[in-house]
Amino acid sequence: MNTYVFHQPVMEKEVLHYLLWRKDGIYVDATVGGGGHALSILGELDEGAILVGIDRDEEAIKMAKETLKNPSLPVYLVKERFSLIDQVLFSLGIEKISGILFDLGVSSWQLDKAERGFSFQREGFLDMRMDLSEERNAYQVVNEFPEKELADLIYYYGEERFSRRIARAIVKERDRKPIATTRELARVIERAVPQRGKIHPATRTFMALRIFVNEELKEIEEALRKVSPLVEEGGRVVVISYHSLEDRIVKRFLKDEEEWEVLTKKPVYPTPEEVRDNPRARSGRLRAGEKRSKIKEG
Repeated sequence: MNTYVFHQPVMEKEVLHYLLWRKDGIYVDATVGGGGHALSILGELDEGAILVGIDRDEEAIKMAKETLKNPSLPVYLVKERFSLIDQVLFSLGIEKISGILFDLGVSSWQLDKAERGFSFQREGFLDMRMDLSEERNAYQVVNEFPEKELADLIYYYGEERFSRRIARAIVKERDRKPIATTRELARVIERAVPQRGKIHPATRTFMALRIFVNEELKEIEEALRKVSPLVEEGGRVVVISYHSLEDRIVKRFLKDEEEWEVLTKKPVYPTPEEVRDNPRARSGRLRAGEKRSKIKEG
């Protein structure tokens, strides 16, 4: 049986190398997804260790429970935004953790599930919510936002230089009829902008909508702000990002926060062999930091 049927963990060996500095610690997988990374972490821990998995997607929690069933160590799986990491740990009676992993972006199984609306390669309703209990979805953004706001978010979150042309095409189409599905939106974009190499014209727009709908940049900023007081001295934070804006936030956090020592002077990328076996890993970049020990004055 393939353990990683739902999500093949990216840079698995590198994550374990940077994250696990003590084998009996308390570790958090803040984006547990299908449980791939969590299972690897569990396999390296010793007696006394605890693993906490967090995900805002109810389906992910169910999958992680299946992947991590009958664990040899205590495992707590919690459906919540990782920006509320402090509340999650408080509810579990945990004051300090030894390390935390953030694997940002969308899981493979989310992309592959047409009805979730994350991928233009599959026909599905324009949803894109990671948490299906949230109110705002991509359909509302595409069909209700003013043209300028739509262009601005596509430009900022997707770094799409044809954002105004795309927004104009979307508004023109939705005036005729609502844009309801992923493929309908993709076709509008395909007609509006030229093909650029191997990258599909809709790639950046879909990414921008997903990031905006799920407030992903705000989430990681808020989570990192709360991490420092929660991690014990010598503890680690490891972040895998897939977008330059996410990576910029992580880089700035590790550089500007005096409590953290940067372990990765440059981002760590997946090996060519991993990218060959798991193409969705190609844009991943890993950064890691270690909580400095307090210097006693004397």
